[in-house]
Amino acid sequence: MGEPILLKCVGCGREFAPEPSLFTCPDCGPSGTLDVLYDYDRVSELLTRESLDKSREFSIWRYLPLLPVAHDTPRTPLTVGWTPLYRTESLGSEIGCPDLFLKDDGRNPTASFKDRASAVGIAKAMESGNNIITCASTGNAASSLAGLCASLGLRSVIFVPATAPRAKIAQLLVYGARIVLVEGTYDQAFDLCYDTAQSCAWYCRNTGINPYLSEGKKTAALEIAEHLNWEAPDKVFVSVGDGCIIGGLWKGFHDLLEIGLLDRMPQIIGVQAEGCQPIRQAIETGKPVEPVSPDTIADSISVGRPRDALKAVRAIRNSGGFALAVPDEEILDAMRTLGRSTGIFGEPAGVTGFAGLRQALRDGLVRSDERVVVLITGNGLKDVDSALKAVGEPPRAKPDLDEIRKVVEEHYPECL
Repeated sequence: MGEPILLKCVGCGREFAPEPSLFTCPDCGPSGTLDVLYDYDRVSELLTRESLDKSREFSIWRYLPLLPVAHDTPRTPLTVGWTPLYRTESLGSEIGCPDLFLKDDGRNPTASFKDRASAVGIAKAMESGNNIITCASTGNAASSLAGLCASLGLRSVIFVPATAPRAKIAQLLVYGARIVLVEGTYDQAFDLCYDTAQSCAWYCRNTGINPYLSEGKKTAALEIAEHLNWEAPDKVFVSVGDGCIIGGLWKGFHDLLEIGLLDRMPQIIGVQAEGCQPIRQAIETGKPVEPVSPDTIADSISVGRPRDALKAVRAIRNSGGFALAVPDEEILDAMRTLGRSTGIFGEPAGVTGFAGLRQALRDGLVRSDERVVVLITGNGLKDVDSALKAVGEPPRAKPDLDEIRKVVEEHYPECL
């Protein structure tokens, strides 16, 4: 149960038997990212609507037959996944998309989508007998790895750009991670992390290197399908940085098609920031993904050289989707709109998918009768400075009733 039967290179198509040390295609090198394949006939017997209806495991592990983890492998005691999918009719009607759903993955243990990947990556590390795990991250993957490692008594070594939001660095310190603040970009931190992992024999959790991370991330697609009673949405909007999340979503819907729990693939729409859009540019031009110099407030998707580019591009093209890029101003406005209309507090990268939906509606790329899901990939408390840029500072007042009255009259007249 749960064991993969093959690893297949997304680039050249070569297939391999799974081995603990095999992360990328030996022929294609680090760019040869691998898919994890299963005995889908066997999985279809184990993972059925009936078995899921009876399951009391409300986490990613309810889908264990479709995950590359042995049944008896130790797993984090923290509850990862099974995050809420909210139908937001009022907001949807306001923007011209009445059948709108928001999946709030800021509700995961370390407040981001990345917990899904870390949970599976850590399980694979334990299967290989390695208790020191490393990754490079702009913040969320780092705090995710650190928190889940802490829950199991494992050590984490994290490479983070020194420009990462202080809230994310604080999370790492609280979780007891060994941190290296790199005076450089995420891409430089990634390369340093990978090279150090090779020389120190640490288990590498890096996106685009470790094929099992997509398997954790695909569980969001499995949950979306189950929450919608196995009816695929028309479109799924998600922010894109390294490309692992969007690639994982496609893999999840693909696997459900393989075992007969879905009958069609939804369109998957990748949304990037205007200041960092290598995936969108590749989709628009039809050329390979080329590195860019990132410049965006959305730190979690500020990735100039996406490591899971092949899977990201495949997800968009194979699903008949498209890619968008939105300015930082739209991202900040999306934070305000979601917070005030739904009570969901997302960080900049977390709400970029919603900013993309609004742009797509303005451009006529989404019909009003379509069912749309937007992933909110991280909580706003991850980046309070950006939140304050979105909403501004509140007024101050002396502790005097007349003074308070003046403040209310000036700033909040609608409350009188």
